[in-house]
Amino acid sequence: MKNALSRLAPELAPLTSGDAPTKGPLPARPRRRRRPLTRARAAVLQRLADQPEPCRVAALAAVTRQHPNTVREHLDVLVADGYATRVAAEPDGRGRPAWLYAAVELGDVADDAVVVAREYAGLAATLAAHLTRTSANPAEESLDAGSSWGHQLALTSGREPARNATAARRQVVAMLDELGFEPEADARAAVVRLRRCPLLEAAHEHPEVVCNVHLGLVRAALEELGADAGGAALTPFSEPGACRLDLLPRRVRKPGA
Repeated sequence: MKNALSRLAPELAPLTSGDAPTKGPLPARPRRRRRPLTRARAAVLQRLADQPEPCRVAALAAVTRQHPNTVREHLDVLVADGYATRVAAEPDGRGRPAWLYAAVELGDVADDAVVVAREYAGLAATLAAHLTRTSANPAEESLDAGSSWGHQLALTSGREPARNATAARRQVVAMLDELGFEPEADARAAVVRLRRCPLLEAAHEHPEVVCNVHLGLVRAALEELGADAGGAALTPFSEPGACRLDLLPRRVRKPGA
């Protein structure tokens, strides 16, 4: 083994006991990943950014016209994901001091999100191209990969199986919103327009891979949340400004479905 290594890299000198640790770069620091903002959470963040100084939950609840508990839940996630900061207010009597919240500079958040999105998209495009070249059935393997992803997302999202199929479909639409698809669904969440794609460039180049990953994700999430996934179908680039996602087979779309 030693001789083989020396032939591959003869210029490398062996370390002695007195040498420093192995040279070269350290592993990259894990970058904090922010969850995509839902519309409701983005609205709270925007209101928070509009405030001239850090504010309390009660004040933000008043300007957003939401219940304080709802606002507090949004703020907890915004702080955990780095979109906002929280500091204790000066004590004004007995009891614990209130929390004061402030938005992180939105430009910094956007810049970081763009960097992460570009890196993710680049990796996905590379993997899609590799699967297209090497797989005998890239579409089927992509569905399987998306299915594994969808099951994992549904199980780790904290969502419980829905009370009926319509509620399950709505939960899946909410998951797609969190992933950045900006879905626009009809009243029964039977037809969904996906107005954004986190992997748009890769989807254009390798739709049989990327779009099937997304379809597999949706079908698996529907199964985990208690809905029939057999009728789910994705038609990429089929509408002006959107892809069409059908969560019900067209032949069974009747009132009450």
